[in-house]
Formats: sequence, structure tokens, C-alpha cells
Amino acid sequence: MSRPPRKKAARKSPAERAAEIVDAARAVALEQGLYAVTLRSIAARIDVAPALVAHYEPNMDALVASTFGTIVSAELAEVGELVGALPTPRERLALLLETLLDGTRDDVTVVWVEAWALGRRNEVLAATVRDEMDDWRAYVQGIVEAGVAAGEFETDDAASVAWQLLGMIDGLNAHALVRWEDATDRGSRIGHAVEGMLGLGRGALAAR
Repeated sequence: MSRPPRKKAARKSPAERAAEIVDAARAVALEQGLYAVTLRSIAARIDVAPALVAHYEPNMDALVASTFGTIVSAELAEVGELVGALPTPRERLALLLETLLDGTRDDVTVVWVEAWALGRRNEVLAATVRDEMDDWRAYVQGIVEAGVAAGEFETDDAASVAWQLLGMIDGLNAHALVRWEDATDRGSRIGHAVEGMLGLGRGALAAR
């Protein structure tokens, strides 16, 4: 079956076209996952020839890496703004767990999981993943250190607590992608463990 001829792409400035490709890559990643970010998928998204995408983005490994970085850094900024509005470290940590484990960010979880896998063979992506993980750990560590300073938390190793906390969050969210166990109960499963790590009473992170 013959395909209808592709309409000639509308003329756009280089800056406009480059931005369009970046936006399309982000949309594809959030809707279909990082594996789906290809020349063909982006071209189809903006209705241009793959060669035009390749002209602006000749290195797909770099585009995948930058797409990942754009998505997860935006999430951290969004979460930081939401959580930072609360007055105490305990409240901020409780909301952090709630918003990262309530299932509304599973599209970003897919991007993370696929980035860890793709990063084995894409060193540009792997480096970006490490940088973003460092940023997340620094952010969580800051909340823990603020809680220690305020007398709300007890730990002499805030960095390790942040590392363990992120590992638990990532693990539970990854498990939920395949609906293992009760994916709706992620927050309470991790909350009690975190309370123990920080010397908090049972249920201290359940109510803000």
C-alpha cells in the first residue's frame, strides 16, 4: 500500500525547530518511555522526515541523555517547591514520601528505570543519571540535616539515610510498575522504616 506523500515541513527558524524536537522527545519519553525516543518517533511526532531530526540532533545518545535530564530535574524542582512550602522538616519529609509514592509520577518512574538500563551502554546518559541521583540525594539529605538541627530527627549519618531512602522509594515505585503486591500502599510500607531510621515515633510521618 502506498503512503500518502508527506507534507512539506513548515519553515521554522533553527531555534524553533531545535526546541520543537526537544519538546517532542520529552513528550515521547513521558508517554512511551525513554526507549521510545528515536529518530523515527520524534519525526512522527512533529510530522517531519527523520533526516531533519538527525540534522538537528545527530547524536541520539546525547538527546536521550538530555531528555532524561530535563524530565527528572523538572520533577525535582516541582517537588522541591511543593515540599518547601511546609514549615518543619518532619512535615516536609512526610509530604516528600507522599508525593513520590502516590502513583501520580509513574511516567517519570518509567523514565528513571529505563535510564538505568540504557545507561549501561550509553555513557552520556549514565553520567547524567549519576548527576541527577546526586542532586536528589543532596536534596533529601538537606531535609534530614534540617530535621537533625531542629531536634526532630536522630541520625549521625544524614547522607546514608538519604541514600537508603531514595533506594527504597525507587524500588517500591519500580515494583509498582508491574503491580507487584499492593501498589497503592507504597507510602505506609516505607514510612515505618524511615521513622525507625530517624528515631521517630510510630506514625510520625503518616499525618502532616
